Amino acid sequence: MPIRRAPAALATALLTAAALATTTATPAGAGATAPADAAALAGATAPVSANAAVFPPLRKHLIASYDFEHPVRGDAARERDLGRSGTVIDLVNGGAAMRVRDGRGHAVQLGQRTPDAPSADDWKAGVYSASGVRSLRAFGSARGATVMGWFKMTGTNPSPNSNTARPDDTYNAVGLAGLLTGDSEGHAVRALLEVIEVSGTLRVVALGRRLDGGASQTFAADEDWRSVLPQNTWVHLAATFDYDTGRMALYKNGRPLPGFLTVGGDPWKLEGAPEPDAASSTVPRGIKIGGSYPQNTREGNPCNCRMDGLMFLDRTISDREARLQYRFAGR
Repeated sequence: MPIRRAPAALATALLTAAALATTTATPAGAGATAPADAAALAGATAPVSANAAVFPPLRKHLIASYDFEHPVRGDAARERDLGRSGTVIDLVNGGAAMRVRDGRGHAVQLGQRTPDAPSADDWKAGVYSASGVRSLRAFGSARGATVMGWFKMTGTNPSPNSNTARPDDTYNAVGLAGLLTGDSEGHAVRALLEVIEVSGTLRVVALGRRLDGGASQTFAADEDWRSVLPQNTWVHLAATFDYDTGRMALYKNGRPLPGFLTVGGDPWKLEGAPEPDAASSTVPRGIKIGGSYPQNTREGNPCNCRMDGLMFLDRTISDREARLQYRFAGR
């Protein structure tokens, strides 16, 4: 099991290393720290606050953040937001039992509970309001968004489709984490990280929708999803969505994942005035984590997995920021 490092401890190690040299040892495949990156780490103040796992230049854009170490006082079935918005989420169906010890701290355990019958008992997390979650208003008219966090597959994915009578039917997707649209029924998203079938092949994707009720666009990773998310291994993923240019990107452990857009043309309707383009002005109806329908009216695309350090930003991050964020908040 990978050792989980406390953010403050890791930051101290990174800052010390940056002060001593311009390169440092990194996880396999992550490469060396470039001199400019070391300088950025050295110039950052060592984190001491609850949202310490965020690279300091990104903090003002951190709208919602969850490390599953901060239950709401008096209600352990809910998790406090360490970001700017104060958006509390529910640990749906499992409550406090969903916080599990993993390494030196806790993560959230998610998963399907009744695979062979229609039910609404999946362990998932999130928040939903049909009138919009006002604390997430920063994502209204946003020109970009980023969804990122740590993910570890702990069971069979995708899960059996409990909404059909066919015993051999499985869902075509595994929901990771996403931000709902302003008109969502609990499934439609403005920005989402997930695993989904693309032309018959499961892929890790960033799936985004600029306009409520409009078409979505998907950026799909070339790499086999089981290689991106190997069983029982913590992996840091990030997905970015630029609602002005249409650029989307995926990152694994701070490095870009090569991939392709699945929809041709202009599904986000970016061409023409007015400029710059932005997401719909509506307030998102919520956040979904580990599957759809955070209001728990039905099941959809459960994830048999653990998550930690989930973050929702109101702008895109650059390749360099993705690399620095991964190093700053490493497990």
